[in-house]
Amino acid sequence: SGINAEYGSSGINAEYGVLPVGSVFIQLYFIFNSIWAHQIYYMFWFLFVVFIILVITCAETTILLCYFHLCSEDYHWWWRSFLSSGSSALYFFLYAVYFYAERLQMEGAASLFIFFGYTLIMAIYFFLLTGFVGFISCYFFVNKIYSVVKTD
Repeated sequence: SGINAEYGSSGINAEYGVLPVGSVFIQLYFIFNSIWAHQIYYMFWFLFVVFIILVITCAETTILLCYFHLCSEDYHWWWRSFLSSGSSALYFFLYAVYFYAERLQMEGAASLFIFFGYTLIMAIYFFLLTGFVGFISCYFFVNKIYSVVKTD
């Protein structure tokens, strides 16, 4: 742990979660509207395309982070790959807080608990999904780069 002057902090980088959420940001608005504002969501084919973009973005950002740390001889990539990619769930939840405060007209404690309870469940699932994608992509990346290393 500590600060590496060339590649930055060797801790968990939560800012890497911004890119995956940024790739699905517009769809989050439509999904939250369909769930909480009783509007019909009918662009499922586009949602699948955005999901593929989310997976690719998670994989690329986590592989880049893993590569930077491997170049600085920091080989503790296992949990960092999972948590850095999974940190996008934090931004997902922050967007849900914004959506609740600015877009919804719900009142009462029951509505508050229902909204944030279900949103927390969705954020946990989002954390597990993006963390899994980040870990698996780093796992295959590290296996690939070390399989081609010649030690004579």
